[in-house]
Amino acid sequence: MVQIIKNISLLPYNTFGIDVSANYFCEVNTATELQELIQSSLYKEEPRLMLGAGSNILFTKNFQGLVIKNALAGISVVAEDEDRILVKAHAGEMWHYLVMHCVNQGWGGIENLSLIPGTVGAAPIQNIGAYGVEIAELVEKVEGIDTTSGALRSFNKDECRFEYRESAFKVKLKEKYFISSVTLSLSKKNHLFNIQYGAIRDTLNQHHVKSLSVKAVSDAVINIRQSKLPDHTVIGNAGSFFKNPTLTAKHFQELKNTYASIPSYPSDNQNIKVPAAWLIEQCGWKGKRINNIGVHPLQALVLVNYGGGTGEEILHLAMQIQSDVK
Repeated sequence: MVQIIKNISLLPYNTFGIDVSANYFCEVNTATELQELIQSSLYKEEPRLMLGAGSNILFTKNFQGLVIKNALAGISVVAEDEDRILVKAHAGEMWHYLVMHCVNQGWGGIENLSLIPGTVGAAPIQNIGAYGVEIAELVEKVEGIDTTSGALRSFNKDECRFEYRESAFKVKLKEKYFISSVTLSLSKKNHLFNIQYGAIRDTLNQHHVKSLSVKAVSDAVINIRQSKLPDHTVIGNAGSFFKNPTLTAKHFQELKNTYASIPSYPSDNQNIKVPAAWLIEQCGWKGKRINNIGVHPLQALVLVNYGGGTGEEILHLAMQIQSDVK
């Protein structure tokens, strides 16, 4: 039976380091434990929050309800042939641990997503992405548990309805399913490496990489991220806080007529993606500190809690930045 803890601090359970509490807290280690919990009166009567690594959440007040931490663990091979392999990871596994497991086996496709914080279960919800790759390109299926009935369901890639940092689990299916596992399709040979981002190419050149490999690209991404992004165990943060805006080609050209140096990347449907970090930096926010919170000096996308900051302060800072960019 799942152990319920009362009046627990959530400080260790969110990477922003916000000191709030929850009325009730538990960890579920198996699908059966969650299914049993769903039948309990506490689960049915209290507000609920499903929590992974707490690296994509900002607490602005105490949680008056039940926090359920996803701790489902395990990685296994489902199927494989000469060219591809299907890898199933349970949702409580740390994402970077899964990436390193695959990279060390020489399985390709996932290497650009190295060092992204959070759990496997959160990855399809957010459709995580970095350096030109999104998890949507890798997903074979997502398995979830109905948060009302406890029934198991499998979703194929189309049913996940992936878009830029979006999925069905953030919209139509929001809070209706507890992600239990994710199965990815990866390459075993003839890897298609994505090094379109200049930073990756530059890093590979600096390390004198002559022949591309899954590990070489992963190492380059880790090097880049460690040079720009703060360690949340040292400075509270949730990684990149803002999404890159996607503009029509016409809208982008209007901006470029005024701001000739504005950078861009191609997006879907002939749209143009503009780096939010550049926009924030042009507004003078990069490196700015306000008491115990601020914008990281090396990466304008990252809001930080230097210690003692509140969720309300960080939220207000984010809104100020959005207003200035607009």
